[in-house]
Amino acid sequence: MFDRLGEMLSLEFMRRAFLGGILVGASCAFLSVFVVLRRLAFVSQGVSHAAFGGVALAVLVGINPSLGALVFSVGTALAIGGVSRRRSWVEDSSIGIFLAVSMALGLLFLGLKRGSATGLYGYLFGSILSILPSDLPWMIGLTCLVFLVLLVFMKELYFYVFDETMARVAGVPVDALYFGLLILLAVTISLGMKLVGAILVTALLVIPGATARFLTSNIVVLIPLSIAIGVLGVILGLTLAYLVNVSPGASIVVVLFLGFLGAFLASGQRS
Repeated sequence: MFDRLGEMLSLEFMRRAFLGGILVGASCAFLSVFVVLRRLAFVSQGVSHAAFGGVALAVLVGINPSLGALVFSVGTALAIGGVSRRRSWVEDSSIGIFLAVSMALGLLFLGLKRGSATGLYGYLFGSILSILPSDLPWMIGLTCLVFLVLLVFMKELYFYVFDETMARVAGVPVDALYFGLLILLAVTISLGMKLVGAILVTALLVIPGATARFLTSNIVVLIPLSIAIGVLGVILGLTLAYLVNVSPGASIVVVLFLGFLGAFLASGQRS
């Protein structure tokens, strides 16, 4: 057992996976608190599927797939936000429409691509091997950006997620915060795609915050607890994936779900 763990840490691609995973887990888990409190889980699902369309388009035109995912997901997030702000009652419908259309465009772009594009399916389900040395600098930069923005606007975000009406009356720029959260969602989704894939990255944006919410109602404790859960889930999931030889994305999500289930059962016993 310990020999396998030592062997795992001696592999360069696993060290990259752990570093990238910790960055992804921390940024997604930080944002997860606001996703859960503001009920943006379905929005994140729509944006994550849009990111795959961006990857396919980027490959078709010959640019970096990660850049394509970032640009396409940001555009989709802003489009969803624009539609829902103009007609709040169609938010769920607009998300569902953008989700389906973006995935359809992704498949269309793949069909137009000459030659094999099977490697792109790693962006759907994630792949440890897909995290390259050249990916780490921009992953570090985007993670720092997510943390910086959330920390700078922490007070306004708390006010907004708990009572939007009062925040608006108090002069808090509610619309700017809403679109800002959507952009951060797109950024974190583009971060997590190569590790867990577009289909599973939503779990990193929902489960840590939801798990932490079961364990504490103290808002000061909620964020660091959510980050700890996200990072620990990624570390344990990657380790399990290597030892058992299963999909890293699926392993991470299952580990996070087991933590969520344990927190749910524990909270039920306390009540």
